[in-house]
Amino acid sequence: MPIHILHLHSTFNLGGKEARAVRLMNAFGDKARHTIVSAMPDQLEARAMIAQGIKYEIALDPPPLSGKPSAKRYEAIARYMRRFDLVLTYNWGAIDGVMAARVFGKGLPPVIHHEDGFNQDEAERLSPVRNMYRRIALPAANALVVPSEVLERIALKHWRQPADRLFRIANGIPTMQFAGKPDVELIPELKKKRPGTLVVGAVAGLRPVKDLPMLVRAVAGLNTRFKLVIVGEGPERQAILDAAEAMAIEDDVILPGFLREPHRYMGLFDVFALSSKSEQAPLSVLEAMAAGLPVVAPMVGDIPAMVGDRNRHFLPPERSEVVLRDRIDMFVKHPEERRLVGEENRARARAFYDESEMIAAYARLYGAAMGRPDALQ
Repeated sequence: MPIHILHLHSTFNLGGKEARAVRLMNAFGDKARHTIVSAMPDQLEARAMIAQGIKYEIALDPPPLSGKPSAKRYEAIARYMRRFDLVLTYNWGAIDGVMAARVFGKGLPPVIHHEDGFNQDEAERLSPVRNMYRRIALPAANALVVPSEVLERIALKHWRQPADRLFRIANGIPTMQFAGKPDVELIPELKKKRPGTLVVGAVAGLRPVKDLPMLVRAVAGLNTRFKLVIVGEGPERQAILDAAEAMAIEDDVILPGFLREPHRYMGLFDVFALSSKSEQAPLSVLEAMAAGLPVVAPMVGDIPAMVGDRNRHFLPPERSEVVLRDRIDMFVKHPEERRLVGEENRARARAFYDESEMIAAYARLYGAAMGRPDALQ
């Protein structure tokens, strides 16, 4: 009989944690069925990535995951959790699922919490109040999982998570899928680009923490023909368009929205770029590496450790339009270096970041938590 897993998300729109959660759901196949809670019921775009045949449901009337601390709300969450074999909670927006287990833990299934990074409110400074809340809640979790060395250090130092319940599992992707030829029909505006045009690509949720208007301002200063493609959806879409209009490059900025299957379009880019205030171990960087692209991004999170040695020289030491522009411009002036950096990134992605080990590590952890080590393998 398949195990029944409850996934607690603040939103199920497509981001790094959602993409990984769906990859694991797809990999576990008929060994599990899933109930997904999104605290924002209208934000469900990640469900489009769930493979056909996977048994899942979107919870229609779950107890609220957000609100003021309340024993009544915690009790309702705990009561809801008792019907499952395993509870997976994701990021700060679902931490009350862990707190419910701390306050009303009797008879609950194992709870595993995942922390993947921070939004705008903790991008530059950790919140002391949230740190304290995590310290109180996290002892109720069977394990805390993080994808990056930076988050591992934060969990040990600021959240005081015991080392024996802290697991760092590197993100992984299906690297060999990115070896195929990209499909320009997915971004038809690129069919009209003139020869010699540099295509700068970014894949990210259009949220303030990604600071994509900065990337728009950066590419506006390039001394070459270019197209900037930003794949994703989110509340910052108009701010990006406004920045493009202010820089008089609105015809060179392409926002195709959310696109499935990044292996089908990532190879259309010449350079991958981010301008984020905060990252940890972004899947989009791994996907760009697997597609053989050089990466230009601020030195945030684990990005410097993820890319190849040659690429590290192109990560700006500070986050500004000027340094981002200059690093991208280096790849314009030195196309052979662009090729060599991309090849090294591709080899590194295949060697260290293929999803097979990631899937196996999560299957071992989830199975051990339930006392059923082979349940998902």
